[in-house]
Amino acid sequence: MQGNPAGAVLLALSLSFSLSIAAQAAEKTLEFQLVVKQLDPRTLDAPNVEGQTITQSKAFGVAIFKDGRIGTKDFIFARDGNKDAGTYYGYSTYTFDDGSITARYVGSYDSHGGHCDYKILSGTGTYAGATGTGTCDTVPNPFKGAGLYKVKLQIVTP
Repeated sequence: MQGNPAGAVLLALSLSFSLSIAAQAAEKTLEFQLVVKQLDPRTLDAPNVEGQTITQSKAFGVAIFKDGRIGTKDFIFARDGNKDAGTYYGYSTYTFDDGSITARYVGSYDSHGGHCDYKILSGTGTYAGATGTGTCDTVPNPFKGAGLYKVKLQIVTP
């Protein structure tokens, strides 16, 4: 580029534009229903507090998208409840055909249903370096001994 200052400027602008496009984060929203089942739950009754329990468990779930794609969810959780109301938190890894998402969640429930909020911690594959948030809400459930949820994850990748 010696002797061609306009060409050097054009090259510099082109490289700058290319780098700024590469630096932009990608955003993707995943929405699906989730069926979950506790595996080996352990519930402890609090001494001297009627109806108060703490439960911890491993659990597994299947994510079902409207277009027929599926994924799985392996997770652990702890629930602190009194009769039909309480709070819970846990850590989950969703695995899809194009990668996985690991997240922490916190939520609450009562006799009318439950809600949780996700904080995405990491990802693999298409979701490598993922951050973001999400929600889950209980939906009417025809399954005995399993939970049914509507999940929305808003994923940001570098």
